[in-house]
Amino acid sequence: QVQLVESGGGLVQAGGSLRLSCAASGRTFSSYVMGWFRQAPGKEREFVAAISWGGGSTYYADPVKGRFTISRDNAKNTLYLQMNSLKPEDTAVYYCAARVRGSSYYSRLEYDYWGQGTHVTVSS
Repeated sequence: QVQLVESGGGLVQAGGSLRLSCAASGRTFSSYVMGWFRQAPGKEREFVAAISWGGGSTYYADPVKGRFTISRDNAKNTLYLQMNSLKPEDTAVYYCAARVRGSSYYSRLEYDYWGQGTHVTVSS
């Protein structure tokens, strides 16, 4: 079992930056694939980014490539999402998630544990 708690959301103007954090409980954080997903009002939850156990491999959705960076600090049991050049269409609730097993980095159905989400609003 793992508990995930996101923080760092807020209101930012278009073109600005935010850094989201996800603190994980437990001693096996380094064994999980970690991901960020987001859900805008009236839309399905969608993949944003994922990172392998050791952090050596990262994966991004096309709309955020070149603007967002996912990283992790296994010593601190923490996942990050650095978001730059934010756009109004990035407005959503952002969730971190942990994958215990499975093979897909992109499918939300493969992730086993979820945080409660943090709101990001980008004004134009």
